[in-house]
Amino acid sequence: INFKCKTENQKKFVNQIKEKIITIGAGYPGSGKTFLSCAEALRLLKVEPQYRKIMLVKSVTVLKGEEVGFLKGTLEDKLNPFMESFKDNFNKLIGKVLTNKLQEQGIIEVQPLTYLRGRTIDNTIIIIDEAQNISFDNMKTILTRIGENSKIIIIGDQRQIDLRNKKESCLSWLAEKFEINDKFGVTRFTKEDQVRNPIISVIEEIFDELDN
Repeated sequence: INFKCKTENQKKFVNQIKEKIITIGAGYPGSGKTFLSCAEALRLLKVEPQYRKIMLVKSVTVLKGEEVGFLKGTLEDKLNPFMESFKDNFNKLIGKVLTNKLQEQGIIEVQPLTYLRGRTIDNTIIIIDEAQNISFDNMKTILTRIGENSKIIIIGDQRQIDLRNKKESCLSWLAEKFEINDKFGVTRFTKEDQVRNPIISVIEEIFDELDN
């Protein structure tokens, strides 16, 4: 898996994923959090035999003011629209054919938060996206599912909370608590880390005026 970090924070984030059991990447959109998480998870899966699969976990909280209605199909069919950001990055890294094959084989697994309760997850790299939309109780449930030879990567942007009660979001609190404990890795991405498209930082600045 060939990928290159473009900023110091990206390098820090990838190194923390390698070294720590639990890592948080929090901050600005377009800073490569999801891409780097997927890339490093694939690399670890290839070179470290203790890891046997990648589990993708994402809050399915819809955007404020938006409703998706009833979704037909299997559980996987219902979750797929929310998992496109993951699949886009896997497709870039290893192509659509291999991505679909790994998903069919269960090596890339998609799981909703609800189905994690009571499980112990071994030999797995767990990527938790949109963590700003996960409550304290649900995050505790996820983190306490970790078993032998597993890692957890938590990514999100605390400035994009879609929960009706923003105080229920645990991401900022969790990053602060983990940052002072060397057992965990925490990287805070800034505007300088935005690599997707330079115009994103301009858009962010314009909308930031709404909060001032």
